[in-house]
This record gives sequence, C-alpha cells and structure tokens, in this order.
Amino acid sequence: MRRWLLIAAIGCVALIAAPSAAAAAVKRIASINMCTDQLLLGLADPEQIVGLGPYARDPHLSWLAKQAERYPRLSGEAEDLLVFAPDVILAGRYGKRATREMLRAKKLVVEEFDTPRSIDDVKAQIARVGRLVRHLERADAMIADLDRAIARATAAAARHPARVLALSRRGWVTGGDSLLSSLLKTAGLSNAATDLGYAYGGFASLETIVAARPDLLLLAEDQPAADDQGKALLLHPSIRHAYPPSRRIVIPEPLTICGGAMFAVALDRLVEAIERINHAQSVPVDGAAR
Repeated sequence: MRRWLLIAAIGCVALIAAPSAAAAAVKRIASINMCTDQLLLGLADPEQIVGLGPYARDPHLSWLAKQAERYPRLSGEAEDLLVFAPDVILAGRYGKRATREMLRAKKLVVEEFDTPRSIDDVKAQIARVGRLVRHLERADAMIADLDRAIARATAAAARHPARVLALSRRGWVTGGDSLLSSLLKTAGLSNAATDLGYAYGGFASLETIVAARPDLLLLAEDQPAADDQGKALLLHPSIRHAYPPSRRIVIPEPLTICGGAMFAVALDRLVEAIERINHAQSVPVDGAAR
C-alpha cells in the first residue's frame, strides 16, 4: 500500500510540474529582419537563436555584426527557415510578404514588426521580444538603460533650437517621421528635413540642401571618402565650406537604423556632440548659417 501511495504521489507531482516545465522551455527563434536581429542578439540566450537575417553580419548596417558571426546566416527566404523549423520567426512587416505567407501556410509562427519611428516604438519592441524569448528582466534592463540615456540627453539639450539635416549618400535626407527625428527631438534639436517637406525621407538635390541652410549636418562618417558618385556629393565644396567639422554631428548609421541597446549609445554620441557645440565659441548655432 505504501508503495502505491508513493507512486501516486510522484505522479501527482509530475502532473503539477509538467505545465510549468513546458512554460519554461526555451524557444528556438529565428530572425529575418535586421532590426529584430539586433533585439534578438541583445535579449535571447545564444542557444535560443536559430539564425539571423542576411544583413546581421554587415558592419555598415548592423551594430552587433561581430556578435552575429557565431550564428547561421539566413537568406531571408522561406526555404532555410523550413529546414530549421524554429518555434518563432521574427520578420519585418515591410519585408517580402510572400515569404511570410508561405511560412504561415507551413504552420510556422511569424511575428511581424513595424519599422520603429519613435522612442516609444523602440521600448515597445524591446518589451515584445523580451516576452517572446522569455527574458523580461533583460528587456526591462535594456529599457532602463535607454531611459537613463534619454535623461542624459534631455539634461544636455541644445541651448538653441538648432535645425539639423541628416544627410547621407546621394543626398538622402532622413524624414521627420523617423526614429532619428525622435532622437534629435530628445536632445532639443529639430529635423530640417521637415521644413523641406520630407516627412518620410527622400533624395534632395545639392541646390535644395544648400538652400535649406540647416544649422548643423548629421553624417554617418567623420571624413567620408568619395568611393563613388553617391558619396562624392558629401564632399562637394559648397557643403564642405559651409559645414566644417565644428558644424557637423557624426553618428554611425548602425546606431540609428534600428532600436535596441545601440539607441542608448546613439543618444550618448549626440550628447557628446551637443556639449562640443554648446562650448564652441567661434561657431554659434543660433543662426550662423542663416
């Protein structure tokens, strides 16, 4: 009788423990979007990551390119994902729709993410991935780091309402409805592209850029080389002479494309630039270019 009671007791304990054990099981997660790549690298355990998107290892785009090298590189198409069969796939809403539809047709779980356009969007996506990988404490810590960076940027906000034009190759200007604009606003700056009518970004001619007369330029490189015609525009004499180093903010592009741990770094880089500009005596930022 004692033996049967012991067996029954063990069985009851097993039944009670089974659901919690299942809930604690590690999910196998893949990403085919560059921004969700970054979040997965920052929040998941290494053994949870099945693979990352095709641009995860590109240092020109991915802030965590080095860390991404240890994981399989996915093509972004459905075929390799069907082979790996992860529990969850993170994808961008504006990626290839046919791929997402095929994956769902094969009963794979696809979580779609929009392009973050504000700091609130960034926080929401961090929390969402934290839930998916079952590491809410890491998501909370990342959001807390971001909040501290926001506080530093707010405290060091530019003394003057400087207009900043974020300019990259071929004259691309980042629009007002963007994550970069949110970053600038946090630091007391405004995006000059809004005045030019670029809500979502676009290519501006050299004449348009010069006529806009922003107070500061935001570039991804300190001294861009004219590797091609696209970059050559950044070295045009009319831009170089009007915007010497003292009137430039340099923040590498991988820091501002996506939201994650790197966004706190971007804010700190912006704080450094603001402090340098605020203490510059020879170049006032309250209309010198106007």
